[in-house]
Amino acid sequence: MTVVVIVGGGVSGLTAAYRLRQLLGPSARLTVLEQAPVLGGKLRTVDLDGVPTDVGAEAFVVRNPSAVRLVEELELSVVHPTSASATIRAGGTTAGLPRRTFLGVPAGPDAVRDVLSADAVARVAAEPSLPSLSLAADEDVSVGALLSARLGREVVDHLVEPLLGGVYAGRADRLGLRATMAPLVSALNATGSLTAAADSLAPAADAPRKPVFGALPDGMRSLVAALEDRSKAEIRLGTTVRRLARTEGPLQHAWRVEVGSAPRPEFLDADAVVLAVPPPAARKLLADVAPAASAAYGRIEVGSMAVVSMVLPDVELPDASGVLLAVGEKHRDGTPFTAKAFTFTSRKWGGDRVRLRASVGRVGEEHTLQRDEDALLAAVLTDLAELTGTAVEPVAWTVTKWGGGLPQYGVGHTATVAEIERAVEAVPGLAVTGASFRGVGVPACVDAATAAAERIAAHLAV
Repeated sequence: MTVVVIVGGGVSGLTAAYRLRQLLGPSARLTVLEQAPVLGGKLRTVDLDGVPTDVGAEAFVVRNPSAVRLVEELELSVVHPTSASATIRAGGTTAGLPRRTFLGVPAGPDAVRDVLSADAVARVAAEPSLPSLSLAADEDVSVGALLSARLGREVVDHLVEPLLGGVYAGRADRLGLRATMAPLVSALNATGSLTAAADSLAPAADAPRKPVFGALPDGMRSLVAALEDRSKAEIRLGTTVRRLARTEGPLQHAWRVEVGSAPRPEFLDADAVVLAVPPPAARKLLADVAPAASAAYGRIEVGSMAVVSMVLPDVELPDASGVLLAVGEKHRDGTPFTAKAFTFTSRKWGGDRVRLRASVGRVGEEHTLQRDEDALLAAVLTDLAELTGTAVEPVAWTVTKWGGGLPQYGVGHTATVAEIERAVEAVPGLAVTGASFRGVGVPACVDAATAAAERIAAHLAV
């Protein structure tokens, strides 16, 4: 009997298990080991006053169709946002989020006049006249450094970082351009100008609006449950994996996985292992079997954030899908905002109940996340009152802290990923996957997990 152990029960591990079931057939024994008491990783849905509420990832981009295809394959329904548009709070005012940008990089001065000062708009207008710019194949630079030099700091703080912060919980000055804005790099090398590159990637001003995101009517738990069911894997929750080892001698299986406590370990033998865990855990588990990969994982920093989710009484939210907050935005009394973004959930997705979620925390703001839940809620409600003029008490609420599990795509990240993959390819029967590679969203995780499953199936077929 073929035996495969999958370490990690998030969307990456579960997708890998599902794909392995398809590739290996019903006789294979698949075991998913998850340290947490529940499956799903960053996909988690709770019932808040009877309303299914995603407290981790709430949606997936549809530009990469991998998640949509998987959801449809699993016979689940996809819903798309309403026509409500996003807004941004910058320079003390709230305006519509500019459409003619690529992840906040403006396609030209007209695209950003409503959210930038006159001086900043002038810098955007002048950017094409600067010396032509390109990046060599082995060159990378931080998003903040390059954009500040070419377009000015205001573009970074008012537009780019609010958007990237929502994806990575990171800072523009520490995120690498190649890993976070790969299409922009290609367009930049073709045009020599950031604004010209953004212009080639941004939607046309008169183009019809197409859905950017998809979600599930009953929350992301539907995807987690369907993957668990279709994988037919043995699921072991609350299980800590302590060590991976290659076996020697006459044993049938090539891998031994140590789980449990140090005084009373348990050993699982397997033909192959898929590792679908965050960088700190991967670094530890690969130290003996793939030391070069372990060292490379050690260079990937992780970030933390919190999501404050609530159901509100029947109040009127702004006519928008949400609001991003620029770096350094303050209340009228001079105190900084706690939240970095609000999603007006019921405006964005519809529904009978008034729902809202706030995102809190970027890299370097761990002190904010150390507040207790009541303090975080109070701070977020104060932010909401400042932004909307409405003071409200939620009918139900919850705070979910995601500590240390959000990989940061720093300068040189693509080279780090390549190093990990080279090292792992040299180890038979081992595959790695997860949000640490070519995207932190669900579609990228589906792609990486599928590739990992195909690698294992090809190895076992030899």
